Amino acid sequence: MTAFLGVDIGTSGTKTIAVNPAGEVLAQANQSYPCHHPKPLWSEQDPEDWWKATVATIRKVVKTAKLKPGDVKAIGLSGQMHGSVFLDKNDKVIRPALLWNDQRTFAECEEIERLAGGRKKLVQMVANPALTGFTAPKILWLRNNEPKNFDRVAKVLLPKDDVRRRLTGEYATEVSDASGMLLVDVKRRRWSKPLLSKLDLDADLFATMYESEDVTGTLTPEAAKQLGLSTDCVVVGGAGDCAAGAIGNGIVRSGVVSTSLGTSGVVFVHSDEPQVDPDGRLHTFCHAVRGKWHMMGVTLSAAGSFGWFADELCKDDAARAKRQKLNLFEELTAEAQATPPGAEGLFFLPYLSGERTPHADPLARGAFVGLTVAHTRAHMIRAVLEGVTYSLRDCLEIVESLGVATKQIRTTGGGAKSAFWRQLQADMFGKRVSAMASDEGPAMGVALLAAVGAGEYKNIVEATKATVRTTDECKPKAAARKLYDRGLPIYRNLYQSLKDDFRQIAEM
Repeated sequence: MTAFLGVDIGTSGTKTIAVNPAGEVLAQANQSYPCHHPKPLWSEQDPEDWWKATVATIRKVVKTAKLKPGDVKAIGLSGQMHGSVFLDKNDKVIRPALLWNDQRTFAECEEIERLAGGRKKLVQMVANPALTGFTAPKILWLRNNEPKNFDRVAKVLLPKDDVRRRLTGEYATEVSDASGMLLVDVKRRRWSKPLLSKLDLDADLFATMYESEDVTGTLTPEAAKQLGLSTDCVVVGGAGDCAAGAIGNGIVRSGVVSTSLGTSGVVFVHSDEPQVDPDGRLHTFCHAVRGKWHMMGVTLSAAGSFGWFADELCKDDAARAKRQKLNLFEELTAEAQATPPGAEGLFFLPYLSGERTPHADPLARGAFVGLTVAHTRAHMIRAVLEGVTYSLRDCLEIVESLGVATKQIRTTGGGAKSAFWRQLQADMFGKRVSAMASDEGPAMGVALLAAVGAGEYKNIVEATKATVRTTDECKPKAAARKLYDRGLPIYRNLYQSLKDDFRQIAEM
């Protein structure tokens, strides 16, 4: 038997799948771990948790699929983007990793733009403005606030690349994930020496960069023994979770767009050439397709907003659902479905972790606006789902304003499993929205990259053509579309009305 593994080191947990050359899933496993918030707007994790989860899930899928050590030919790695793993000269983790949704680096973003000569020059160098979620501001934060720790730093790795180090012994990254560090010349697909110089950062701090399907190493004897695999197993570059998810959805050509409804929400579009939003509202990164790029809009709390609502405001229901083995997400969305589109004038701003697209505002806050005594919990649930989808429409319309075609939308992630939320997207966007036959997310994307790296396919376009299929399609409903067209400017104006208040609230 021949198998390829896709490992996705996410924020809430790690997921590993084993697939055969046809892209059929042989087995999957998940293991969760905590996220720590020592201060408001801080978000950290222990890299050791990622490694333990990687080992546990790989061992489980190998056992479940009854794979022999030599059956697994290649491993692809995906992971949460932008996180910072600080290692000393002995490869010891110096402090907990700062994550993508950590917002402590507002001052460092201003410092980066100043050192770069202004936002415009920064975008010219690395195709993106400085945002709090990116890795470069985290490095400067460590230098500014924990100088003793910074002096110990020998390497800075992204989450999946620290797992790679433990698998292969190599310091390696790949273009899609590295693009989100704010240190890569995205157009030329290499580290930006001019920016590193301006920030006074040594290039030796960073890993060797590869294309996503390239082989970056093989399993060390120690890792192979721990995983129950062979030292002949190769590890490919893989991809950041957004690019990996897009690969799993077949977003490898122009005109095809994906939306992802995980903890964060993403609108992702393929581009044959590097296209840059001059206002910095969208990210322009290297794609996991060799020699291609992508544009991406991100809302930081998508399904995360729904999860917050369920965890904090529906605790009794959550306990009951657990006892009765019910799906709480389905139960709550069924409540929402009983209310009319627009939630009878109730709006939700999904800025629970600040916001990235289109506002790039770490101080933005979540809010319900328009509450009356007539509103019920069902209205609030619908408002949460609609608020997140309004935010995704913001991203989509910026993409279209730059002349990028959006002919077909494919949706994935936990939220996309809901037929109600898929229909809501179709109504909000005014476009047909398709679900995926295999919704394994980023893990599937990097499993396919692993298959390419092992020589099963000549490139990732060929691999996705052979394996990726769409399924249920939702068509927009005219009445709902018309209502959301009316609601969109109201939704947008709410942020403009409240943004100064958000800043004052943050100072309290």
